[in-house]
Amino acid sequence: MVNKSSKQRALDGIIFDGTMEKIAGGFQFTEGPIWVPEGHLLFSDIPANIIYKWTPGTPKPEVFRTPSGPSNGLTLDREGRLLTCELACRISRTEENGEVVTLADRYRGNRLNSPNDIVVKSDGGVYFTDPAYGLRRTGLPKELDFNGVYRIESDGDLTLLDDTFEGPNGLAFSPDEAVLYVDDSARGHIRAFDVEAGGVLSNGHLFAELRGPGEGVPDGMKVDIQGNVYCTGPGGIWVFDEAGEKLGILEFPEAPANLAWGNNDLKTLYVTARTGIYRVRTQISGALSRRLH
Repeated sequence: MVNKSSKQRALDGIIFDGTMEKIAGGFQFTEGPIWVPEGHLLFSDIPANIIYKWTPGTPKPEVFRTPSGPSNGLTLDREGRLLTCELACRISRTEENGEVVTLADRYRGNRLNSPNDIVVKSDGGVYFTDPAYGLRRTGLPKELDFNGVYRIESDGDLTLLDDTFEGPNGLAFSPDEAVLYVDDSARGHIRAFDVEAGGVLSNGHLFAELRGPGEGVPDGMKVDIQGNVYCTGPGGIWVFDEAGEKLGILEFPEAPANLAWGNNDLKTLYVTARTGIYRVRTQISGALSRRLH
């Protein structure tokens, strides 16, 4: 249990019940959590080049895959297959037989930078961000002169949706998928886009700024069924309503990097925070893509 600060108490009666638990620790830098409906959590440890699997009731996470790419953001497609952002410049998919195949690794002949985070729309479109942060880890040269937001079409084609971000990172759809939120770690803000027919983006505009004391930058992001936006930032996880009004900050013992809804009722928020994995119960269910319906 972690005592609530004034920032957390601002969320009383709105989002959280306040109980926080550390479920695992001792990692190097955790990222990319995703709850798998069969009843377990997958997450990345980027420097270790490992995807871990944690199942409630077990003493500690087990290795799910190594080497992992190294992996960063994770999600599931409409068939429940694991999609992985690999810093070594590709989006991969894990088939039912365990084979790992490449979905995207180049745009117009040039190698992607370092895919970071990923989300799937109900029509099967795969959206991901591609900043340059991972190039420092892989040592590969930058072949693209921009940092993009992309969509992988159902036929496998790669479409560039936006190239105006400095550090595109976390992304999430509104519950009705009419809006796509994308944060920019370098500029400290979240932008919102209208999602048009065919999955293209329009009317990009500033949604919220995340500036203040404390460790952390806009990074992982998720949305609940009421349209509230949860984004890591300075001092913890910032929570905004759908109009962009700040509701409060949930603090953790370590700076959060990403988050995911989990458990059967989707009222448990799993958080990857540097060397540890945490969870907190919420009063509002998380919104997931309709990918599995």
